[in-house]
Amino acid sequence: MTELVHSRAELAKARDGLKGTVGVVMTMGALHSGHETLLRAARERADHVLVTIFVNPLQFGPNEDFDRYPRTLDADLEICRRAGADVVFAPAVSDMYPDGQPVVRVNPGQLGEDLEGQSRPGFFHGVLTVVMKLLQLTRPDLAFFGEKDYQQLTLVRRMARDLDVPVEVVGVPTVREPDGLALSSRNRYLSPEQRQTALSLSAALRAGATAAEQGRDAGEVLAAAHRTFAAVGADARLDYLVLTDPDLEPGPVAGPARLLVAAWVGDTRLIDNLAIRLAPPFLTT
Repeated sequence: MTELVHSRAELAKARDGLKGTVGVVMTMGALHSGHETLLRAARERADHVLVTIFVNPLQFGPNEDFDRYPRTLDADLEICRRAGADVVFAPAVSDMYPDGQPVVRVNPGQLGEDLEGQSRPGFFHGVLTVVMKLLQLTRPDLAFFGEKDYQQLTLVRRMARDLDVPVEVVGVPTVREPDGLALSSRNRYLSPEQRQTALSLSAALRAGATAAEQGRDAGEVLAAAHRTFAAVGADARLDYLVLTDPDLEPGPVAGPARLLVAAWVGDTRLIDNLAIRLAPPFLTT
């Protein structure tokens, strides 16, 4: 039985009734099978699963889709019930921010100003602020985040470590459609033609991964990804396509690395990423 609560007092009462380990899955609703994967991962690791559904206004810029963002609470609750969630916390904005927009916010540092932060100024200030608030309110032992939002996952992990938040942050692999498109709540905005164009993101990542498997160096890997994006995504507008180390530091030479891409398809901005491994450079004498 999944319990739906809206207020802080209801959440506190429901949380106090959960004995054993608690895993939290934080969402903005419009749940899909990618979210179900997060819920199943939480179900496997924790005795109880708590889901938050909140469209956070702090992470939307003035020209972004806060009002357009889908609200599908009834359908979301059915997914939560099917996945065995114990509690769903779906607060109103006034419940999360009773004094209006917070004066004090979490500063993500330089990492939060790059990539998504460069394209969406202030975005991660809003993300980390609401994540911190929800961690305080839900008091989980484990928090599950999808790897599709890899920069968010990296920053949440760093925030928990730097600020001594007593929670284990668990990354869950990206869920994809059979053709490779990463699942996203924003995919529903795409027309059939745009849906095909959107495949340029995952195609570019696969091309880079293939180049890495062939022993190509970092520059060649990134070049292969760019060539494929340009060939497949003629109608897409590239925001960034970069190769970093797993902690999002620039320019790995060898070993584990991450390819990340963001692009506009029509009026919809999509992101994706993929873990790869770079071969060690050849040594010359």
